[in-house]
Formats: sequence, structure tokens, C-alpha cells
Amino acid sequence: MSTSVFNTVIAAEQRAFNWDDLRYALAVAEAGSLAGAARALDVRHSTVLRRLDALEQRLGARLFERLRSGYAPTEAGELLVEEARRMQPVLDELQRRLLGRDLRLSGSLRLNTAHVAMLYLLAEPLAAFARAHPGIAIEVEEASQLADLSRRDADVALRLSKDVPQHLVGRPLGAVRFRVYALRGAAGLPQRRQPLERLVEDAPWIGYERDRRARFFDRWMHENVPAERVMLRVDLLHSAVAMARSGLGVAVLPVFVERAEPQLVAVSDDIAGLETPLWLLTHADLRRTARVRVFMQEVGDALARSLTAPA
Repeated sequence: MSTSVFNTVIAAEQRAFNWDDLRYALAVAEAGSLAGAARALDVRHSTVLRRLDALEQRLGARLFERLRSGYAPTEAGELLVEEARRMQPVLDELQRRLLGRDLRLSGSLRLNTAHVAMLYLLAEPLAAFARAHPGIAIEVEEASQLADLSRRDADVALRLSKDVPQHLVGRPLGAVRFRVYALRGAAGLPQRRQPLERLVEDAPWIGYERDRRARFFDRWMHENVPAERVMLRVDLLHSAVAMARSGLGVAVLPVFVERAEPQLVAVSDDIAGLETPLWLLTHADLRRTARVRVFMQEVGDALARSLTAPA
């Protein structure tokens, strides 16, 4: 280690570090750019630049080289980022454990969920919860992947899954069933329930990603619907709903969309093998936090009732 870098590290240890400062530096290093760090932290580009400049001024050292290709850590920056990576799990755990002892019905609560659930299941329960608990600021992140609750990317997650990570706790809200749907009254599309074998042979289909097989509905499509029957492919379930409304073809969709989409008609019975539990999850360290506990109870109860209501 060079003398100048060693002196920088010693100086850093003598100053009172704000973890947020290290978090910004770590995000820049991992993204390789201010824009990427801003997206990861959900802040403005200018905020990242300002925090990084302030950190460098306090340390009296340049942490990143500003290159055409992006931001590259200097030797001092690499040491700082290495230390931030080492500290992050410990600080995340401490934050979760402290929050787990928070008995106030106030503060922020971040929910991670899929877009289709937000559209068709969550709006009314979330509105009722927000009215009942105005001191809790709810932030909803819609993403196709489960957030990392260990790093507090979210406090609570609503997910369709037959297998949930062992380090998470929560409650199964009920089973989500799937059927094949078509646009009501569309010429050339089935209008009543038929055996799946006939639908596969005769109907045009809205499919999902050609090479993706991690999700249960992707696997079902690959195993049951020949590629030549697929008219168009989409990534996510809410996009399949939109394409089904166009009348281009039939689509496999969760039954809970029926109440909000009267223009769609079920043309199959429930599909065996696609029934999947809906989970409301949190990290074990957060389950005693008052706002998390009341959210899991009240929103969970409302969702469970919704799943059992007639379509």
C-alpha cells in the first residue's frame, strides 16, 4: 500500500463516517456511473454527484477517475469501497434489528410486488390501509423479481411462489388459480370453455418469453403450447392481459383478473399444475415492527378475502 493511500485510510478512520456516504460511493463503484448509481439508490443524478464530491472533499482524496467510459475507483476509492462492502451486511442487520423493536405506527414501509398484483389486487387494500394509518408512509416498488429484504430493499413483499426463501417469514394468503382467456365476442377465438388440448390445437396464443423457463407459467407454455401456435410474446402477466384484450389470441392469466376485465371470457377450466400460493413476506428481524405487523395483518386479510371471492 502506498504511503498516500495509507494516510487517506487513516484520515478516513479519524473522521465520523456517515454510512450514507459510503453507500453512495459503493453504488457508484458497482454501477460504474452516476446515472446507474442514481437508479440503484432511487435519487437524482445531481444528488449522487453532490454527495460524492462532498465525500472526496472531506477525505481530501480523489475516490474515482472520471473517464469517458464511466467512473473508475482510484486506489483510495477501491479501499473505501472494499470497506463499505464489508460493513454493509453488518449495518443492514443492525438496522433491521433496531426496526424490529420499533413499536410506533409511523414511519415508512416499502412494499415490493409484481405489476399485475398492483393492478388487480392491491389498490383497494392499500388505499384502506393508508386511510386507517396516515402516519405510515407506504412506498410501492413494482418489479418482476423479489427484492432483497435482507438489505432492506423492501420491508414487505407480495409474491406468487411455491418456494419462498428460508430466511423470510410471512403468511400464505391463498391459492391463485389460472385459466385461459379470450376477448369476449372476438371472431376466430373460442367463446366457451373447452378442453386444453383443443385450445392448443385450434387457437392462436399470446405467449411469454421464448427462452425463459424460471417462472411456472413460462414452463407451462413451453411444455404445452407449440411455438408455431404463438402469435406474439410478452414478458409479464399484465402485458398478456393487454394483448388478450386486443383479440390477437388467447392467454394464460390468473383468475383474479376476471373481476376487473369483463371483456375477457374464460375458455378453459382451472389449469392443473398452475395453482400457486400468494405470499406476503418480510424479514424475520422486521416481523415485530409495529407498522410491518399491522400491514401484514390488515392488508393480508383483505387480500385473502379477495382471493376467495367469486370471480
